[in-house]
Amino acid sequence: MAEKIVIALGGNALQSGKSEATAEAQLEVVKKTCEYIAEISAKGYEMGVVHGNGPQVGRILLASETAKDVTPAMPFDVCGAMSEGYIGYHLQQALKYSLKKRGKDFPVLTVVTQMVVDKEDKGFKNPTKPIGPFYTAEEAKALEETKGYAMKEDAGRGFRRVVASPIPEEIVEIEAIKQLWPTSIVISCGGGGIPVVKHEDGSLEGVAAVIDKDFAAELLAEQVDADVLMILTEVEKVAVNFNKPDQKDLDELTIEEAKKHIEDGQFAPGSMLPKVEAAMKFVQSGEGKKAIITSLDKAIEALEGKTGTTFVK
Repeated sequence: MAEKIVIALGGNALQSGKSEATAEAQLEVVKKTCEYIAEISAKGYEMGVVHGNGPQVGRILLASETAKDVTPAMPFDVCGAMSEGYIGYHLQQALKYSLKKRGKDFPVLTVVTQMVVDKEDKGFKNPTKPIGPFYTAEEAKALEETKGYAMKEDAGRGFRRVVASPIPEEIVEIEAIKQLWPTSIVISCGGGGIPVVKHEDGSLEGVAAVIDKDFAAELLAEQVDADVLMILTEVEKVAVNFNKPDQKDLDELTIEEAKKHIEDGQFAPGSMLPKVEAAMKFVQSGEGKKAIITSLDKAIEALEGKTGTTFVK
């Protein structure tokens, strides 16, 4: 029986910092990304794909707010749904082509996914999730003063707007995803899914937040009983003392070691921290579960145990 893998794609798998932030430029990056994903599929894995949406949802929101005098601005949850749709479309198109080149002609589809969150989640009180473009310190200060945005420095790359990032508790469309899984590659929980709260009468209501796609991917991996959670990001391995002269890359992390590094503040909130926490949670969810954090171009090698950071109990 084929191993099941859930792949979480970081922002660099969708958009290059060296090209324009256009839909056309994104599609070119996605085409290259899908070559790697198709190669993993060719190894015989059953696969599901989750992606981030930080830059994209930020731009959609910015465009909507800028045009508010011409057409009503869209609420945050609707902007999230829009980003799921267009990123999913790009991935479907490119991945289908990459698979076909390898003699694999099966469906690739996107499920616009809702995620139930707790309206009392502490994430609503302390925004940490970066969205949209990067700004200088001066630009960030101006946005705080004029728009009331919460702005934070993001891993030495500049300042970005941050929004609430609650923990996902339930995937609304999970049964449909499970039914599609055996015959398709399903792109779901895009951008972490659309955050919704559930009312007493069972109705759902969208809220202004962005769920971290790594936590969404972990929840999906648990619920489809995946064997591997692979989180693809910009770095080949998780490191301690990141970007310092004594940086140390880690081949393997036990749960206890990871906990100690978190206590020591080694992993940046909204960046590496949620990746590490999601990997830890998945490994602890059952026997034989494996979590890997690595870069997109090293994904195959990491699955073969040659690189990346593998989490073990």
